[in-house]
Amino acid sequence: MRSRRLERFRAKWVPVRVKKTRQNKNLEPGSDPIRTGNALVFSIWSPLRLIVLFAALMLATHPGLAASPVVRDGNTIQLGDTTYRLDGVDAPELDQTCIDAHADAWTCGVEAREQLIKLVGGHPVHCDDLGPDKTHRKRHLGICTAEGATTSLNQALVRQGFAISQQPSTKGQFEQDQAAARDDRQGLWKGCFVAPYEFRLGKKDGALLGGACPADKDREIRSVLFPEDLAMPPRCSIKGKFAARARFTGHVGIYHLQGCRSYPALTKPDRWFCSEDDAQAAGFRRAYNCRAGK
Repeated sequence: MRSRRLERFRAKWVPVRVKKTRQNKNLEPGSDPIRTGNALVFSIWSPLRLIVLFAALMLATHPGLAASPVVRDGNTIQLGDTTYRLDGVDAPELDQTCIDAHADAWTCGVEAREQLIKLVGGHPVHCDDLGPDKTHRKRHLGICTAEGATTSLNQALVRQGFAISQQPSTKGQFEQDQAAARDDRQGLWKGCFVAPYEFRLGKKDGALLGGACPADKDREIRSVLFPEDLAMPPRCSIKGKFAARARFTGHVGIYHLQGCRSYPALTKPDRWFCSEDDAQAAGFRRAYNCRAGK
C-alpha cells in the first residue's frame, strides 16, 4: 500500500523527461519542462525577462517610486496612480497672481510649478507616504525626494521661496528655511502675495506677505492679487465660482465644465482648474447642470 502511494506521488509531482520529438525539437536551450497536474509548463528565463520582473516587483513593493513623475502644480506630484501633496508646504495655485519686486503682476503659481519641475530634473522621485490627505482623501501626503538629492522637494521649495511652511503638519521643520528665504527675498518673498490657503478661500482681506507690500498701496495691491478678470492658465479651462449654497454640501464653491449649460454664462470665474480632481481638491463640487462624464 505504501509503495503504491509513493508511485502515485511520483507520477504527479516528479518532473518528467521530454523526448526529442517533432513537437518539442524547437524548445529553447535551458527550457525546463515541469509536470503540473496534466500539463507541461516550460519556464524560459532570459536576462531581459528577469530585469522586467524585478522592476515590476520594485514598483509593486515601493509605490512611492516612479520613473516618470508628473508635476501637477507647485506642491503636487503624481507617481503612477498615486497623487501626493507635498506635506508641510503650501505653494501658490496655478491661477494665483503675485506681485514681483518691480510692482508688476506675475503668474507665481505657474512659476512655482516650473521650479518644482526643475528640482525634479527628470529624475525618479521617491515619496514617503504619510497616508491620505484629510482635506482630499483621493490624494496622499508625502515627503518626496528626487533621486540623488540630499534635500526633499518639500524643503527645497520653501528654501527657494516658492512655497511657505504649513503648520502644524511638519511641526515647524521648514520654519528656518522660510525665514532664510524671507530675509534673502527669494522667490515669492521678493514681491508681495497672499498665502495660498487664503487665495483658495477668496479671502481678499488676508495678510499681505513679502518684501514689497507698501501700506499706502494696499487697495491697489489687493486688486492685482484678486483680479476681477482672472487669467486662465494654459490648458486649465474648468471654471470655479465661490458660492454660499455650496456650503450645504461641505464645499466652498462650484466648478463648471465646458459641457455645462452654465459654462458660457460664467464670464468672470473666481478660480481656474486644470482637472476635476484639482477642483475637488480645492473644495469645489461639480455644477448640477453638468451631465456625468462631461
